[in-house]
Amino acid sequence: MSASSQWQGHWATEEDTQAFALRLALSPAIAHATLTLQGDLGAGKTTLVRHLLRALGVRGRIKSPTYAVVEPHSAMDCPVMPAGEPLSVWHFDFYRFNDPREWEDAGFRELFASPGLKLVEWPERAGAFLPAVDLQIDIQPDDMNPHTDPEHDSARTVRATALTPTGLRLLEALA
Repeated sequence: MSASSQWQGHWATEEDTQAFALRLALSPAIAHATLTLQGDLGAGKTTLVRHLLRALGVRGRIKSPTYAVVEPHSAMDCPVMPAGEPLSVWHFDFYRFNDPREWEDAGFRELFASPGLKLVEWPERAGAFLPAVDLQIDIQPDDMNPHTDPEHDSARTVRATALTPTGLRLLEALA
């Protein structure tokens, strides 16, 4: 992929995270994509997922799949789906995933092969079992953030890298 296969930005506030999520949610490519979210604990991966799920039309409680490994969601009012047709979303968190061989036993191959959006935190723990990724999002605390008070600790630097044509279409939504 070329240099245009990457987007870099800065989130000064959680509202910036929300705006990023909304732009992704409005791209038709999101309906059949696999996104990985990388960054240390507390970087904002789950916060981004929550904003993205809300922007896609997921209602109700959105919890982290840290202990369950995967949480399924259904977006009923998804802006990129035909009226009345829900978008299936799976949010994976492989932080506690100890053995990539558990992949087969857990049925993840079938989930990743099915239509819908897959959001993956801690993808490196799935090893070579993780199928092709469309967009890799790396979130890091902004070391250049002049604010040290808790009100401004949400500043992040973000890099989104497209790894497939679907990922490139998602990057277009961020431009």
